[in-house]
Amino acid sequence: MNVATLSYPTEATLPTISQALPLIADYLNTQTGAQGTHISKATRLSGGAIQENWLLQVHQQGGTMDGDNRWVLRTDAPSGVAASMTRAQEFAVLRCAFDAGAKVPEPLLLCSDPDVAGREFFIMQALDGTASGPQLTRDTSLDPQRAALCHELGVSLANLHRIAPPHPQLGFLPEPAADHAQACISTYRNYLDTLNDGFPVLEWGLRWCELNRPQPMVPCLIHRDYRTGNYMVADGQLSGILDWEFAGWGDPREDIGWLTARCWRFAGPDREAGGVGALDDFLSGYNSVSDLQIDRPTLTYWQVMAHLRWAIIALQQAERYLSGGEDSLELGLTGRMLPELEQEILLLTGVPL
Repeated sequence: MNVATLSYPTEATLPTISQALPLIADYLNTQTGAQGTHISKATRLSGGAIQENWLLQVHQQGGTMDGDNRWVLRTDAPSGVAASMTRAQEFAVLRCAFDAGAKVPEPLLLCSDPDVAGREFFIMQALDGTASGPQLTRDTSLDPQRAALCHELGVSLANLHRIAPPHPQLGFLPEPAADHAQACISTYRNYLDTLNDGFPVLEWGLRWCELNRPQPMVPCLIHRDYRTGNYMVADGQLSGILDWEFAGWGDPREDIGWLTARCWRFAGPDREAGGVGALDDFLSGYNSVSDLQIDRPTLTYWQVMAHLRWAIIALQQAERYLSGGEDSLELGLTGRMLPELEQEILLLTGVPL
């Protein structure tokens, strides 16, 4: 990958975002042409061990962003580990998605100068609403708007899938596999081979996917975590898609299978479109932009793949906990989800229980 390497201070000398606010304000003045920038409030948002997100209340006098603004500053945590994407790369993906018509927080400014905050960061528009999966799938006040929300989710995903390789702004992404499904199967199988314990249901699922995999499709940009919990909804409408660090070239049907997999429906297990609504409403939105048609056997295939992938992630999270590397109850509980995922894999592949 053609990626520039930045040299950051060590954690011991790295300033916090709160400490860097005066320099950040000066940087915003320079970039927007403002005569004055006042950051009245900077609030650390919850979640994210690898990245930090700060909600900034900013007033600018003059310049291109004159007036009151609500922005999010996204950067690496001081003690963060190597991530799948740098902030510059994530900014580029967001910019491409925004320009393609996907509903994402508008990326505004990228700062790669370590003298400003000690680390790379970018500024994007703040979104209103909630991303809580349990709330979105349980809230009855959303019922009259669920069809329209699912349609919006379909339109946004189809717009993202319009982005195809090669792309001048996304040269850092790994080359797409000739057969995305087979590449996923090989990756998951290779991980299982590193474990001391056996997982016959997962091995069964992988072999079933290998024998039943559909013909490969022309690759496009996929989100790889497009699900309820990773998008914001305000007043029943989609405000934007979050968490882009896993994006890459792949099969668009993987995103559809991931969104519709039972494991991501939370309190709405009978609503196939992410627990928030009907599959037909989601597909009507998707097909208003894309000619891709996904039949039931193909959708089932990618739902099996979704449960396999989530099962592998659950094993990895549990290993982080059991090895003593991270004392996190969330990681430990994630590992205990495995039986539910295995049961769904068997049901989807037609194994009588």
